[in-house]
Amino acid sequence: MAMMRKTITISNAMEEWVKAQISSGRYGNDSEYFRDLIRRDQDRRSAERELRALIDEGLNSGISDKNVEDIRQDVLKRLKENGKLPA
Repeated sequence: MAMMRKTITISNAMEEWVKAQISSGRYGNDSEYFRDLIRRDQDRRSAERELRALIDEGLNSGISDKNVEDIRQDVLKRLKENGKLPA
């Protein structure tokens, strides 16, 4: 992957924060910290897009004729089939 050099300007308080993150041992240098921030932002935005798509799907699906207990049973069945709930 090709790397591009970027120059940014941050406040003294932000610089101290970045230094503290590096001092904590979690990051080796400023670049690692900023790349991690970008990756997390990308992940968050992707999750937001997925959630918005699911919300739109739900809103467009119409009104259900199922009652609360029917819905609960469907969810339990689906969780068991997915292995997320013991059988």
